[in-house]
Order: sequence, then C-alpha cells, then structure tokens
Amino acid sequence: MAPVADFLLSSIPLPNLPYHYTHYVQGKTPLSTTPSVVAALVTYLVVVFSLRYIMRNQEPLKLRFLFQLHNLILSLGSGILLVLMVEEVAPIVWKNGLFYAMCNENAWTPALEFYYMVNYSYKYLELLDTVFLALRKKPLAFLHVFHHSATALLCFTQLNGKTSISWVVISLNLTVHVIMYYYYFATAGGARIWWKEYLTTMQIVQFIIDLFAVYFGTYSYFVMTYWPGKLPVMGSCAGTEGAALFGCGLLTSYLLLFVNFYIQTYIKSKGKKGKKSANGSAVANGKTNGHAVTNGNAKHD
Repeated sequence: MAPVADFLLSSIPLPNLPYHYTHYVQGKTPLSTTPSVVAALVTYLVVVFSLRYIMRNQEPLKLRFLFQLHNLILSLGSGILLVLMVEEVAPIVWKNGLFYAMCNENAWTPALEFYYMVNYSYKYLELLDTVFLALRKKPLAFLHVFHHSATALLCFTQLNGKTSISWVVISLNLTVHVIMYYYYFATAGGARIWWKEYLTTMQIVQFIIDLFAVYFGTYSYFVMTYWPGKLPVMGSCAGTEGAALFGCGLLTSYLLLFVNFYIQTYIKSKGKKGKKSANGSAVANGKTNGHAVTNGNAKHD
C-alpha cells in the first residue's frame, strides 16, 4: 500500500464498512442511481431558492465561524485527497507511461475508485457554499449554482462510466480547490488577498487542460471503436460513450462560462472604473489631457 494511505489507515481507526461503501456499486452505493442524484440536486435548488425567498426581508446572517470551518475542511480535505491520488497515479505513469495511466482500463484501480467516491461525496458537501450565500444574502450567480450542481452530476456519470482519465480532471480540480477554499477561509476572517483574479485564471487554465485530456481520450475511443486504421491514434480509451460525451460537453460549458465571468468581472469592470476615474478628474479640473468637459463628463475630441 502507498505510504500516505497506509499512514492514514493506521492512524485513523475505521469501522468495518460494507463493500459498497469502499467500492462503487451502482444501486447500492449512496447516490449511485439517477433518481437519487436528481432528487438530491432538485432538493438543493429548492432549499437554496427557498432560503433566498425567506431571507429577502431578514438581516443577513454572518455565520463567520461556520463559514470559515466549512472552507477549512474543504481546503484541507482537498489537499489530502490530492496527495493520495498523486501517490496512486504516479507509479502507474512511471511504470506504464502517461497514455496507459489516462486510458487503460487497468488504470481504474480499487484505490482510485475509492478516492473518486470520496471526491464525489465532497461535491455534495460543497453545495453548502450556496446555502451560506443565501443565508448571508449574497448574490446567487448562475455560474455558481450551475457549476456546483452540474459537477456532482459529472462525478456521478464518470463513476458509472469508469472513465480512466478521471484522475486528470479530478486532480486538477482538487489543486484549484485547495487554493480556492483557503482564499474563502482567509477572506472570511478579514484577510485582504490581492490574487483573486489569478485564482480565476487558474480555473480557466484548469478547464483548458481538462478539455485537451478529455477530447483526446474521447477521440481515441471513437477512432479505435468506429474507424480503426483510418485516423492516427495511440489506442482506445476506457469508459462509456455517454460518460465521455457528457464530460466533454459539460467541461466545454464550464470553460465558456468562466471565460465570460473573467471578462465581465476583471476586464469590463476595470474599463468602467477607468471611465469613472477619468470623468471624476475631468469634473474636478475642468479639463483633462486635451479632453473637453461637457455637462460634467469627459468628451473625447
């Protein structure tokens, strides 16, 4: 067994769990059927928007300690899970190469399957992010609500489809989450952190790498299955067609949504601030850098 996993198992006494709690068994493992997942996500949406309605005439709740604790758990938990996954994947890559680790069905090891299950369960814990937003009367952006609910669905489809390439997407996501949830933990405590924009950039880069990986794996599968010998390919890639196509489509939507968020939040907002600053200077000075002032606004010559 890998050293870190062995250390954790020897340090933390765990009860004897039924097989379907440590191995993914569709229909027995919790939240492993389509009706149960849909019910959970619908409940999430109902709860969140109900809280938003209830809080409309209420003072926002601070919940500082609980919010910090929630984010600390997610940051530390993501870090531990990332180390465990790297420890499991690295020897596979070292012995067999990157393509084998990404695409061979034997790269879906029992240990990785369990880590994928833990990661999947984390997606439901992360839904509490939105509950905190509703109780604190923060805006509920479409990107936030969609991303949280759809990611749980994505993990569910990949577990069912046994896509060996899953570790690429999950390990990158965990890396971002270690930093992101630390950011929320620190800022909730009053820290002023200047690198929020770079965090969004990191998320965008994550999705670009994700798409290279999943499109490569999907291409490999379809070429070997339907057009063998007609297009260049290194071999097939393990996983079901439905899981592969759903992953490609959803991750593509994530990239587009996050790029749009970046443009709206960091590029256009800076432009608006620049215009306001220029207008304010023009009003104060009567003129600015050769621009005439009309009705309190800078008018470009």
